[in-house]
Amino acid sequence: MNTKMLIVPPGKTISLSDYDPEYVGKVKSKEEAEELLAEDNADISRLQDILYAHDVYAVLMIFQAMDAAGKDGAIKHVMSGINPQGCQVYSFKNPSMEELDHDYLWRSMKALPERGRFGIFNRSYYEEVLIVRVHQEILKKQKLPPQPHGKDFWKERFNEINMFEQYLVRNGIHILKFFLNVSKEEQKRRFLKRIETPEKNWKFSASDAKERQYWDEYMRSYEDMFNHTSTKYAPWYIIPADHKWFSRAAVAHILAKKLRSLDIAYPKPTEEHLKELEKARKLLEGEK
Repeated sequence: MNTKMLIVPPGKTISLSDYDPEYVGKVKSKEEAEELLAEDNADISRLQDILYAHDVYAVLMIFQAMDAAGKDGAIKHVMSGINPQGCQVYSFKNPSMEELDHDYLWRSMKALPERGRFGIFNRSYYEEVLIVRVHQEILKKQKLPPQPHGKDFWKERFNEINMFEQYLVRNGIHILKFFLNVSKEEQKRRFLKRIETPEKNWKFSASDAKERQYWDEYMRSYEDMFNHTSTKYAPWYIIPADHKWFSRAAVAHILAKKLRSLDIAYPKPTEEHLKELEKARKLLEGEK
């Protein structure tokens, strides 16, 4: 699967309208996508074990999207088959009073994965330049020092996020950022299905439909975010999400490719450790 065209080129200005939510590339069917997903899942599972044993790097996956784009399903399918001890998932909701008493990156810093582990952010600190930008009344709750909230304010946040991510990468935390790009028409279809299917009612809130009236503002905020925070060390991937089977396969392929690119291996035992192993073998073999 070729996922290069899904990357937001660092340093270039893109338009979200150039990224087709229905794109499936050369993947001809759902069945083919599921086969590709299974192959990459097997590699992810194998390489996760090596990542954990190597104990130098971590992988942080960030998922951003409009409602009903399929974040939960993508996480579920991409991470199927891995050891749950090596993965942690955080869903960032409205900040608590404790979190509002800290800077906006504090709660994300607390949730970073340890070396050898996967970390998944279902939404993230990028909400601070998305929903907070669309609904700027939220800023009043953040107890910030008096300052103007014009264009320079958001550029400063972009710069802060870029420096934060550069710091993480330098310290061994590799970042994969996914925007699940669902069309407004497909979102409507999924909302209606949630309303019409009793066992899916719990997934729907009236506020979900209300946020649709801000669709264009969100798209402008996303575009500005991509154009300022897609970097060489942490690029954005715009994943077509109208076909869930494609978006899941694409995310898994990107993760598997990242893991293959890391210089990781099982640790080689030292001479002292080998001697200890030999002593243990003789001791076990000598048992009656």
